[in-house]
Amino acid sequence: MNPISIAVVGVGKIARDQHLPSIYNNSGYRLVAAASRHGSVDGVENFTDIEDMLTAMPEIEAVSLCMPPRVRFDAAYKALDAGKHVFLEKPPGATLSEVAILEALAIEKNVTLFTSWHSRFGPAVEPARAFLADKTISRVDIIWNEDVRRWHPNQDWIWEAGGLGVFDPGINALSIMTHILPMPVFVTRSTLEIPENRDAPIAAQIDFQSASGIPVTADMDWRRQSSDDRWDIIVETDAGTMILGNGGARLSVDGVMRADEQETEYPTLYARFHDLVRAGRSEVDVAPLRHIADIFMLGSRKTVEAFYD
Repeated sequence: MNPISIAVVGVGKIARDQHLPSIYNNSGYRLVAAASRHGSVDGVENFTDIEDMLTAMPEIEAVSLCMPPRVRFDAAYKALDAGKHVFLEKPPGATLSEVAILEALAIEKNVTLFTSWHSRFGPAVEPARAFLADKTISRVDIIWNEDVRRWHPNQDWIWEAGGLGVFDPGINALSIMTHILPMPVFVTRSTLEIPENRDAPIAAQIDFQSASGIPVTADMDWRRQSSDDRWDIIVETDAGTMILGNGGARLSVDGVMRADEQETEYPTLYARFHDLVRAGRSEVDVAPLRHIADIFMLGSRKTVEAFYD
């Protein structure tokens, strides 16, 4: 079977760090084009506009959208409307409503739409899900702290309204949480710390609970030094304390290591997208984004000192 002809839209840091290497290293794809206002990719046709790209290269079968969520809907709609399979970087959209429109269009056009929650593909995530499946859970604590200067340098869009701020990485924790917990939870309280010179939060504290009252807390903070980076989900169970650490790469129970592997999230994402395209299926999950909407809906705003990246 011939490889899928794919194009990348939005040639920025995440595309260069993750998407392009994953495509190049998967024989199921052939990169044929890129579209970006400020970047380009060697060895393929380059455009500054997705519409021009789709018109000039009808042979494109799939499009991977790597631009910020606030400007992604228009590109996704054009690609789907042109009959292309679409891979959406996380979060899949700036709003729930726009993702619903894209999902309906994908069904109408009989093409694949994939909401790619990359942290769910961490090597220890599935073992964590399997461990929790038959356990009685008494408490969950999420700690998602990192240094914004290191991980998101010079990304002004992330501080704008709709850019999500600390929830750009924080939604990764929620994507894992909604995947591994055997019960759904809902937001009961949230505090959003917003710098006086920004529109999006730099830190947040969130309380969730299950229908039966199991507490889940989340502490997300972008103000840490790099040495303090921490991405952990801690679950108290009747079989011991499970820690899913390092963003989903490491799993231990009562201090005994059960999984500790090298991160391969994006290569696994592209393998999944390939399988979905070949099977003629879509995979659209907005549960993490729905939690973000609820967090903002219930959020108590706290103004903090100005922050300069």
